[in-house]
Amino acid sequence: MKYNTQQKKLLMPEYGRNIQEMVDYCVSIEDREERKKCAYSVIGVMGNMFPHLRDVNDFKHILWDHLAIMSDFRLDIDYPYEVIKKEDLNTPPGHIDYSRPTMEYRHYGKLLEKMIEIAAGMEEGEEKKQLVKMLVSQMKKSYIQWNKDVDNAKIFADLYELSGGKIKLDEANYIIPEMKANASSKKLKSIKVQRRR
Repeated sequence: MKYNTQQKKLLMPEYGRNIQEMVDYCVSIEDREERKKCAYSVIGVMGNMFPHLRDVNDFKHILWDHLAIMSDFRLDIDYPYEVIKKEDLNTPPGHIDYSRPTMEYRHYGKLLEKMIEIAAGMEEGEEKKQLVKMLVSQMKKSYIQWNKDVDNAKIFADLYELSGGKIKLDEANYIIPEMKANASSKKLKSIKVQRRR
């Protein structure tokens, strides 16, 4: 008895060795018309193996692609569909550039910088005042996440710079609420310290 490890490697193991042997038999038939009949029979058996996929668009087309792959593209018949080509099967995907948005201050993040740009373009009024208030609070929270000490003057200076000089606040007229680093960042820092010991 031959073990599977001693036999030829299956190109599509999900169909099993019996289907692979049927495909190999089809390839070996010399009469073109008989070969075509055999291929249709094999497609019928392959389709019966996965009845739950019959509702999938192009199910038959997928089966014919699989038949071509299993025959190692040696099955010479008139396919009812345009089947995949051997060279298209192993083409590597195109290069995808990693998105690295440019940011002035990474600790604030790109989204906060975009929101500051939006606020800078708004007309003066209560809506802009509320948005700036929320932005400054969020800037302070983000700053605290990455830096031990926070200086409100630094937050105001960063806001002025990121808004292109359109939003200017000073400490005399504007107070940012006091904040502490959130518990998760403190916990993370304590874990790092414990690991070093």
